[in-house]
This record gives sequence, C-alpha cells and structure tokens, in this order.
Amino acid sequence: MAGLDKRVNTYEEALAGLTDGMTVLAGGFGLCGIPENLIAEIRRRRVKGLTVVSNNCGIDGFGLGVLLEKRQIRKMIASYVGENALFERQLLDGELEVELTPQGTLAEKLRAGGAGIPAFYTATGYGTPVAEGKEVREFRGRRYILEEAISGDFAIVKGWKADHFGNVVYRHTAQNFNPVVATAGRITVVEVEEIVEPGELEPSQIHTPGIYVDRVILGHFEKRIEQRTVRA
Repeated sequence: MAGLDKRVNTYEEALAGLTDGMTVLAGGFGLCGIPENLIAEIRRRRVKGLTVVSNNCGIDGFGLGVLLEKRQIRKMIASYVGENALFERQLLDGELEVELTPQGTLAEKLRAGGAGIPAFYTATGYGTPVAEGKEVREFRGRRYILEEAISGDFAIVKGWKADHFGNVVYRHTAQNFNPVVATAGRITVVEVEEIVEPGELEPSQIHTPGIYVDRVILGHFEKRIEQRTVRA
C-alpha cells in the first residue's frame, strides 16, 4: 500500500499477493473474533499448500474449517483441535501435518515474531513430548526449552473499529489472539465492523497501531456462536 490510507474496497484486493505455500496467521479464539470474510476469500482463491497458524481451526463448515474441506491447509500450528471433526480426522489419517503448541507458548511465539525476537526460553512443556528435539537450558535451578518465534507471509485479523491509517480497536474478548497476530505478518490485513475518520479513535484506546497494518476493509459478519448455552 502507498501512503497512509490503508483502506481497500474488495476482499480480492485485501488478499492480493496470497499464493500457494504461504504461511497465514489468523486471529481469533474458537469462533470469537475470527476474520471470517478473509477466510472465505482464501477459500474462494483456491490457494493450497498453506501453513496456517491459529489457536484452533474453526468448526466444520465455518471459520478455518472451510479451508480443510478443500484441502487447502498443508500444516496447522495450533493449541487446540477444538470442535472440528474434520480437523481431527485429517490429523489421525495423516492427511494434515499438525504442530500442537501450548496456548501461552503459541501467543508468545507470535508476539516474539512481531517484536523481532528470534526465540525464547520457557519452562512450559519441559519433560513432555512438546520438548522433544528442542534445546534445554537450566536457569536458577529450573529447566527451560528453547522455542522459536513465528511470523508469516500474511496475517488476517478481525477488529471492531479502525481508522483510515489502520489503527485498530478490538471489542472485549474478540481481542484474544488478534493483537499478536497483527504484529507478526509481513502483510497484515484487518477486517472491521466500522471504519472511522482519523482522529475519532481515542489514542489511549487503540490496541494495534497502524504501523503494523497494511490493509483495512469494512466487513459484515455472521458472528456464529460455537456453543450456545441457555438456562433450563
């Protein structure tokens, strides 16, 4: 994008440059705060061989799950299989390469990738299969494993509001993984519910500064509920 105005008008333009074999980072937690229209555009483009990094992989027929249906994902890096039966089946059948990562470690790997930190030590996972093949060091009498940072070719993010400059505000729990994902993409694309004029967002309320964002698009969202619970 040239200049400070990050707005684009179509989803095709929003994901221009996405090709086979790329690494895509996706915000969201379950179905909360997922960039559902950007995911749909990835499906429409029929790119394949993707490595996708996200907390989980949506559900059957919605969210990242739609990319599994078309066998567009080669490798999934996640912390949770979730409610997606197709994800589980492809994993058990050996059709999908899966790297399960502790949730906090996954968040920190993305944060480190966005901050330019190549790797870090954590005690999480030591003594478990998570630590297999990884460097181990001892600090102050406790053993830690070395985890490498994660960055991607594209980061797709769901925000609540943004201005023309790409400054983004998230709403409540829809914030989840979105802020760290936004920092770790070579090209970061944010879809939002509302685009406001520059100066309308209170600076102290901005979660993701526009310096991290390359494209912003106004979207309309289904916001499907994964597990609906009501009182008897």
